[in-house]
Amino acid sequence: MALAPDLGRVSVYGPEGHAREASASAVAWPAVIGGAFVAAAVSVLLLALGSGIGLASVSPWLGPNPSATTFTALAAIWLIAVQWISSGVGGYLTGRLRTKWVDAHTHEVFFRDTANGFLTWAVATVVVAGLVASSASSLVSGGTRAAATVAAGTLGGASQGAMLSTTKSNDQTGYFVDSLFRPAQPNANASAADVRGEAARILATNLTNSSLAPADRTYLAQQVAARAGISQADAEKRVDDVVARVKAAEERARAAADAARKAASSFSFFTFISMLIGAFIACVAAALGGRERDES
Repeated sequence: MALAPDLGRVSVYGPEGHAREASASAVAWPAVIGGAFVAAAVSVLLLALGSGIGLASVSPWLGPNPSATTFTALAAIWLIAVQWISSGVGGYLTGRLRTKWVDAHTHEVFFRDTANGFLTWAVATVVVAGLVASSASSLVSGGTRAAATVAAGTLGGASQGAMLSTTKSNDQTGYFVDSLFRPAQPNANASAADVRGEAARILATNLTNSSLAPADRTYLAQQVAARAGISQADAEKRVDDVVARVKAAEERARAAADAARKAASSFSFFTFISMLIGAFIACVAAALGGRERDES
């Protein structure tokens, strides 16, 4: 009695009993890993070259430096070049080093080559990302230890009243306490450290607003006139000049921070685009290498 055929299972044997499926995977892992390591090595090599060129072209001491926009554009072009070259070399080697697939259709061979090229790019990207993350972690940990050492030394040697006043200048509660006990006239017996600390607290609290409060401006001018030996009008002008300089410095700091934010955002977008280009180049190069491998 003949058994009914199993319609839910696809036979892997032909009419003569020969296997229709290969026993090995279509992913040429030896070629993929080899090409990925080559692509990662070329990426690290080109990134080191680009870092050297960038550091040589920027100096905090000599001449005008390129703007953040120009520097970001040059870095983006270099990133694209790095992805183009490294992915092309790695993908091409992957295609040339894989074994020849027999009894496979031309379209299937093309798909396998492009897939292996994409895997090469992916493995190389993970390797480079791991190296960059490790380097960044080392730099951050080293910077943290250095900052902790400097801070410990600073706190250990700063036992004077001026340092204590500077520390309290960031506390808005100290400003309000000073307002409670503020005398009608400047206290001639107050130490220089106390006067400077109170002035720092007044400036730190008021400069978060658009202007210095009139009462604080008058009080600061009185303190300056009494300590510097100048008239009240000159003291008020000096206070206004200092406030204007502090505000200008704050505006420059905000502009620099905003420019850095925009540059970082642009750099992230360019990194994304360069990686897409690298993936495409790796696929094309692997297909080209595989075709030349089969024709040789």
